[in-house]
Amino acid sequence: MNTIEDINNQNLPAHLAIIMDGNGRWAKKQGKLRVFGHENGVKTVRETVENCAKIGIGYLTLYTFSTENWNRPKLEVDTLMKILVSSLKKELKTLHKNNIRLNAIGNIDSLPKKANKELKEVMEKTSENSGMTLTLALSYGAREEIRNAVEQISIKVKNNIISPEKIDETIINNHLYTHNLPDVDLLIRTSGERRISNFLLWQIAYAELYFIDVFWPDFKEHHLVEAIINYQNRERRFGKTSEQLN
Repeated sequence: MNTIEDINNQNLPAHLAIIMDGNGRWAKKQGKLRVFGHENGVKTVRETVENCAKIGIGYLTLYTFSTENWNRPKLEVDTLMKILVSSLKKELKTLHKNNIRLNAIGNIDSLPKKANKELKEVMEKTSENSGMTLTLALSYGAREEIRNAVEQISIKVKNNIISPEKIDETIINNHLYTHNLPDVDLLIRTSGERRISNFLLWQIAYAELYFIDVFWPDFKEHHLVEAIINYQNRERRFGKTSEQLN
């Protein structure tokens, strides 16, 4: 079993994104309510964040709550929001200890007032930290993000701020929630599902995808290490041939 020491520090993914899937199924497998899985998933979040900081990952983005998740049963949504608030309060010390800056993307204003307030306070309190940037994707949907970007750019074109022929990838990037983040290098999804689920569709254009048949509460340090080593053993060509890279 590989450990953090086996990772090549010269070839790390600058931006790692994770779809933390399987909390509900993990709980149901044990005869518990789905919320039990979400509560246990928090521990995995803490361990994964600390391990990524230890490894030297510069940017970590976690798919925490999607725009589609609002359609889940009210009890589950309410519980998730309560977990978010309590976790932010508890983990501030951990963020400072690991020199981590908290960031958030998505329709943050749609969150309950208490969650929104706590999130912004922790972001402010960690804004001077200079280590890893931890981004929580909250009330996030990639299609909505792209639609918002198109709307903003269209308004600027209409007002002669941007000319249509000048619209390029940089212009589009600058109007996305992730304008201050690099593209994703490695995307991990737990639980065995093999789909992207409306997550960072623009930003993962050339990301390496890694799917693992483990529910999120069971995702451990060695699983993270295996995913990164797997990434390091791949050839990233970005549309070029192997011969061109060599």
